[in-house]
Amino acid sequence: MKAVFKLALKPIAAMLMLVSSMQVHAADKITIMVGGIEKQIYLSAKLAEQLGYLKETGLEIELLSEPAGVNAETEMLSGAAQGVVGFYDHTIDLQARGKLVQSVVQFSQAPGEVILVSKAAAKDIKSPADFKGKILGVTGLGSSTNFLTQYLAAKAGVKNSEFTTLPVGAGSTFIAAMAQNKIDAGMTTEPTISRLVSTGAATILVDLRTVKETEAALGGTYPAACLYMPTAWVNTHKDQVQKLANAFVKTLKYIKTHSAKEIAEKMPADYYASNKQMYIDALEASKQMFTADGVMPENGPATVLKVLNGFDKAVQGKTINLANTFTSEFVKAAK
Repeated sequence: MKAVFKLALKPIAAMLMLVSSMQVHAADKITIMVGGIEKQIYLSAKLAEQLGYLKETGLEIELLSEPAGVNAETEMLSGAAQGVVGFYDHTIDLQARGKLVQSVVQFSQAPGEVILVSKAAAKDIKSPADFKGKILGVTGLGSSTNFLTQYLAAKAGVKNSEFTTLPVGAGSTFIAAMAQNKIDAGMTTEPTISRLVSTGAATILVDLRTVKETEAALGGTYPAACLYMPTAWVNTHKDQVQKLANAFVKTLKYIKTHSAKEIAEKMPADYYASNKQMYIDALEASKQMFTADGVMPENGPATVLKVLNGFDKAVQGKTINLANTFTSEFVKAAK
């Protein structure tokens, strides 16, 4: 009888072990939403995957793409993702709205964005002061392109109510919106910038692709692309966050020590938009926007807060604790 009982227990024990291993596996899966994975500003995410660095963590990491950072943020807040590769400014905006998230790896120290003016509107728009009455394209309402566009307009004396922002995404959808005269100007990133400028369909009005140009336009270093995650999740999953930091810091070092051509060779061919050399040239021109080690630039958060205070009603009048919007704990311990 005892032998029969033992035999009966064996499949049960095996099933319990399988369920336990599945639970551990599920706990190790991390979904990261990227606000446009083909954009060069978010290059670090896909490159880390292509180089095998994400796999080396031993975690199951899934990279998913949304056309705009604000969409990626929504996915994270709903619990569908554990983190977002998007702009640091969202951490401040969310804190003002009572939601605590923080940048755990800072990928860039400049937005890598440009405001383009369509060929048709070039004669009417010579500076952000001319935005009045115009339709301006952004990746999404509430996105960082929307934030920066509103700030540049406000700085030039144009109220948000005096122009229209239209969410048009990036890449082919942004290009189509400009070609069809749905927008007069708009903020976008590489490789979309080069695709439009090279054909004469648009010209650059405001350039935020380098630290120097960003400081001139925004008054300081502007930390942009980063991996941000809910603070509560970070505090309860330090081992997983450290593994992610290890992979991404290793990727940033790769970017720093390799040419734009070598980096481009690692990326999926469809990211080139049929012109690999243009992709390489664009990356070479703006490669310095990436940080070397994932550490937050010292005076960067204050610049971002100043920009948001210039137009964001959710932030204006609120006390923001910048120390809670990022942490360098993991990148400084990266191996």
